[in-house]
Amino acid sequence: MDLARMRVDGSDLDRMTESLFFEGMKRRTKTSQFWVLLALAGIIATLGVMQDSTATVIGAMIVAPLMTPIIGTALAFVLTDRAMLTRSITLWVVGALLVVAIGFFFGWIDWAFTTEGNSQVASRVSPSLIDLVAALATGLVGAFALVRADVSDTLPGVAIAIALVPPLGVCGLVLQEGNYAEAFGALVLFSTNVSAIIFTGTLLLLLYRVRDVAQQKGRRLEKLTGGSLFVVIGMVLVVAIPLGFGTSRVVAEQQITFTATPIAQQWAEEQDWDITQISAENKTLRIIALGRPPEIDPSALRERLDEAGLADVDMQVSLVLGGSIDYPAANN
Repeated sequence: MDLARMRVDGSDLDRMTESLFFEGMKRRTKTSQFWVLLALAGIIATLGVMQDSTATVIGAMIVAPLMTPIIGTALAFVLTDRAMLTRSITLWVVGALLVVAIGFFFGWIDWAFTTEGNSQVASRVSPSLIDLVAALATGLVGAFALVRADVSDTLPGVAIAIALVPPLGVCGLVLQEGNYAEAFGALVLFSTNVSAIIFTGTLLLLLYRVRDVAQQKGRRLEKLTGGSLFVVIGMVLVVAIPLGFGTSRVVAEQQITFTATPIAQQWAEEQDWDITQISAENKTLRIIALGRPPEIDPSALRERLDEAGLADVDMQVSLVLGGSIDYPAANN
């Protein structure tokens, strides 16, 4: 990276504050636009999740304006502007609650909807440390696009990658079903993205010497203490704790699946059945076997899994009777 270019000027600072802070003559217009777009993005995201439609969810990511006050939080923090810091935090916190409420409402009015088997839900309720790394990288790109007007065209891609609104819609939907653990997972994913944006935004704005430019323009800044910076770092560390547990759980589940798969496949082949699906979740091994009658007893499989060291893992086997019989036409 060119260190000589790692600096903004007065016009860059004006551009950033105008785009991120809801103040001045356009404050009312920008605020109303924010809430309208956020409500629409929340509806689109929720319906996209309910339809299990990736394209619709992506559309909601592009429309959602939630990233503006989140990056605004980083800028307000760097400029030690308490009024704008409070306003920015309030906007994205209340905005997040609005989207959760939208998800809850649509889940409530569609009584036939269930999140079980929905890929959009499944991908957002079990975050891991990989999600934190991806969020940090994406947040860095977003902050870079903010300070460099010549690369601002990347912002739509950042909005898609960071995925702020869909986890909130998922949270509302699973809350309505009473799945509090999954709701917590979706909130952790949202918090991970928020923390990553604020952390990387703060870091890059400091590297680009935004405070120096602001002082040169006559802006009075309070001292940015080490304790304040630790708060930003602490946000990332706090979300890393549940993500670490999530990562260990995913690794354990993958190990269970890896160990059980060849055993289950051999068991099924001996009975002339086929394994169509095998997965592990919350220390429960789920197996779906397909074959022709008569129905077989999976107790032999249980014994083999116990011998392989999976005696402490619950097993759930779904035996689907399959096969086909040909009925030729009477005229043949």
